[in-house]
Amino acid sequence: MIRITQQRAGCIGCNACVEAADYRWRISKKDGKCTLIGAKEKRGFYTVAAHNSELDDNLKAAANCPVKIIQIQVL
Repeated sequence: MIRITQQRAGCIGCNACVEAADYRWRISKKDGKCTLIGAKEKRGFYTVAAHNSELDDNLKAAANCPVKIIQIQVL
């Protein structure tokens, strides 16, 4: 399992994470920021547990994020 965490307030809506893993990320029509699909919010951090098969795509999403608000942990 992996844990994906996003600090959404810092998102600039560049779409880099969506391009890397469109099954896990999408752009919100409300505010133009990226949304981590399936995540729960706690104190401004959005977190979701995911299968290891998502690791490579989400590592790419984190690496491509220009504001570095995505963290990936292998559990």
